Amino acid sequence: MFKNHPKGLIVAFFANMGERFGYYTMLAIFVLYIQAKFGFSTAEAGSIYGIFLFGIYFLPLLGGYIADNLLGYGKTIALGTVIMFTGYGLLALPGMGIMMVYIALAVISLGTGFFKGNLQALVGSMYDDPRYSSNRDNAFNIFYMGINIGAFFAPSAAESIGNWVLSKKGFTYDSSIPHMAHQFLAGKLEDVTQLTQIAKTQMGAGFTDLTSFSNSYIETLSKSYNAGFAVAAASMVISFLIFISFRKYYKYADLTEKQKAKSAEHKDKIVVLTSAQIRERLIALGLVFFVVIFFWMAFHQNGFTMTIFARDYTQLGNVSPSTYVLFDLKQLLPILFAIIGTILVFTGKTGKTKGIGAAVIVVSLALAYYTISSHTGDYTITPQKFQHFNPIFIVFLTPLIISMFTALRRKGKEPSAPKKIGFGMLITAVGFGVLIASSLGLTSPGDLNGGVSENLISPYWLITCYLILTIAELFLSPIGISFVSKVAPPKYKGMAQGGWFAATAIGNAAAGFIGFFWERIELWQFFTILVVLCLLSAAFIFSVLKRLEKATANS
Repeated sequence: MFKNHPKGLIVAFFANMGERFGYYTMLAIFVLYIQAKFGFSTAEAGSIYGIFLFGIYFLPLLGGYIADNLLGYGKTIALGTVIMFTGYGLLALPGMGIMMVYIALAVISLGTGFFKGNLQALVGSMYDDPRYSSNRDNAFNIFYMGINIGAFFAPSAAESIGNWVLSKKGFTYDSSIPHMAHQFLAGKLEDVTQLTQIAKTQMGAGFTDLTSFSNSYIETLSKSYNAGFAVAAASMVISFLIFISFRKYYKYADLTEKQKAKSAEHKDKIVVLTSAQIRERLIALGLVFFVVIFFWMAFHQNGFTMTIFARDYTQLGNVSPSTYVLFDLKQLLPILFAIIGTILVFTGKTGKTKGIGAAVIVVSLALAYYTISSHTGDYTITPQKFQHFNPIFIVFLTPLIISMFTALRRKGKEPSAPKKIGFGMLITAVGFGVLIASSLGLTSPGDLNGGVSENLISPYWLITCYLILTIAELFLSPIGISFVSKVAPPKYKGMAQGGWFAATAIGNAAAGFIGFFWERIELWQFFTILVVLCLLSAAFIFSVLKRLEKATANS
């Protein structure tokens, strides 16, 4: 996979994987945490979620400025990792009040701002070398896989550590408890029958009264989420060690234009553009940034309304064993490795490669049989586990998408980067169209009043939506990052990547604030809003396509 690429890409791949594992571990449980601990409504949680994501993706502008003008890429990235560790460490402390949570979120946002955009700028600089420049797009697809391998394991890590903490107190996860418990403690739960039944089931002979149960369950569940944040903090240590230990492999690319100007050895490598060229490139970047705002607004419903949709409208308990396999990492991983082995058998160019593939298939299927047949628990899934489908699909679909674009390139029919982005927006609209179909006839969130729907849909509706959104993401995100890397004026590389994330930040803020409509309109109407916005943004990018393609051709 890394053939014909600089070794620095491997370092960036694994450093990014570690950081993203921590981030997505935190994100998988964040909304659930603040609702469980503080009793926030969906709209309140959505506002906090949106502001946090805005900070996560807007502060790379600051990080890019610091790297371009003061510290350089490497030092800024390393500093960002340390800051993120501090933020996740604060969230891991039990018993924090809401103000400390806000401070922790601000620290995480700052650290991410220093880390994220500059790592992408560093990868882009590696491919300014003529030896590697033709592989720039493929490099960012590989880099993007690292993000999603980390994200794939995150929800399972969060769930496993959470379930372990709950089990220490004799509890199991039940999504209906936190809301009812907060309502009861506030004296607003009119009918306590359901909560009483659940409490007796959870505590057995140890049940005494609802007040003790409600307080104990909320406290324990909150601590289970604190443990998940501790896992995120630990992953920052791993990311930091990888990045600083293998600096020699990317050191040659860790030079900003200002640093090159101060070095006699690198002065001749400075690229000088006219004011007109800079303006043309910046306008092209701005137009793309405008479009991706709407993509991320829609896509990042995965950590907000789509998680709530999974919790309140999707069958989570008593799913079939075959469905449960898709959500249980112990059972799913051997199957995934068997698929990888099958790919090696059919695509391997040597007998050795095919033999390794065959061995992987045999061992994986044997392990899959053992783990599936020895499962002794019930078949209940948690809402955050739906988020692991996106990274799974990323890992397996990326080679297919790359192969498709490579085949089209050989025929001279490969779409331009801006055109791919436009197609990505159209595909996103199709994905949310699936949720429109699945939500017809379901009770509106406002009428549920924080409860769970009596009519629950199959998990496969959400899985299908995640599959389609993943295809859209592969058309848009890595291609967009590569576009920014290529078109950005050299002296603004860090800030240009920060601009990509700033556009993402605005989309993320909209992702949270659009939750205002969640409890005020029907479900199908909510998802229709997302579809319409995606279609309008696709129409916009196709209307300015020639201008964007001109900027790409001149870069």
